[in-house]
Amino acid sequence: MTLMTMLGAVQLGAAAACVVVVLIPMVMAGWHLSRNRMLLYCGVLFITLAVCLHLTPYFPSVSDFVTSVSSVVVFDHRSTCINLVNDIAWEVKPNVSLHHFNPTNNVLSSLNLYEKRWDWSKSPKHDACDFQKLSKSDASDLLNGSWVVIAGDSQARFFTLSLLNLILGPQAKRMGSVRADLFKRHSDYSILVHEIGMKLDFVWAPYVVNLTNSMMGFKTKKSYPDVMVMGAGLWHMLHVNNASNYDFALRMLKNSVVSLLPLTASASIKSPHLFWLGMPMLINGMLNTQEKREKMSDRIWHAYDRSLGDSRLLRQTGGPLVLLDIQSMTWNCGPRCTSDGMHYDLVIYEAAVQVMLNALLIESHQSL
Repeated sequence: MTLMTMLGAVQLGAAAACVVVVLIPMVMAGWHLSRNRMLLYCGVLFITLAVCLHLTPYFPSVSDFVTSVSSVVVFDHRSTCINLVNDIAWEVKPNVSLHHFNPTNNVLSSLNLYEKRWDWSKSPKHDACDFQKLSKSDASDLLNGSWVVIAGDSQARFFTLSLLNLILGPQAKRMGSVRADLFKRHSDYSILVHEIGMKLDFVWAPYVVNLTNSMMGFKTKKSYPDVMVMGAGLWHMLHVNNASNYDFALRMLKNSVVSLLPLTASASIKSPHLFWLGMPMLINGMLNTQEKREKMSDRIWHAYDRSLGDSRLLRQTGGPLVLLDIQSMTWNCGPRCTSDGMHYDLVIYEAAVQVMLNALLIESHQSL
């Protein structure tokens, strides 16, 4: 018997076995299942899934398709959570602890009259993102060994203070000197948190052009922070008062950021995490000078806000920066969270810090 004859016999035997062992039982089972539609549908579904499961490894295109669909689902989840991370709900109520307040021993601020609590909005989508308020330990682990740069005006200064409050602890002996040094008028500030190897630089940058210069400085030195938070607009609104000029400055900033990013897209240099610290809502009637009330009106504020959207600087409009939405936080907290209509209670910036940390967890594929 030749080899070809033997192979033919083997193939014929395999076909016969397939008919006897597989096809005939399936036909018989189908006949019985046809008498019960529910069983028939379940049987067909089971067989289809079983065949697909066993054949997928043998068809690379199918495997690639399944992998690509899985990747799209994961990406969509991340994108959805980034879009939801600023959804903060506030509870502001009278501070009952002030019933025992002794004015001879304490200084009472109007901000102390109300107790402010916040949390992420509740919905199935928000719950799926599992947003959390990070503790000192969690935040320290996340930022361990990082170089953090925060650049901007007084809003950025408050944000810096809130981040250091979390990392060092509000009762830490160092915080007294940190506050004094950080709030020196119109100056930069740097600190190295030795315990976690985190370097933090605050850069006084009240105008967008200052932010652009900082970005170009990183590019020139080929040295980039791991995390950068930036934001400016209030000084421009007060001293320049030209929304079109602000729009142009934002577009220049976007160009400088985009030109920086490709240089960091290598295995040796990670792309920095970039955030935009939005402007707060201004309560015109509470602003403390006539000049501010005239130049920082609701109409002008909204013109500046439109310029930010038109510049496409933010991720939500196709840009590179994730928004820390101080506007919505201050709007929802309301006038009981500010004493001058512009600078808000520190709890606003504490919430913004937690928003940033949760966004970092999402973008770096980490969880607590």
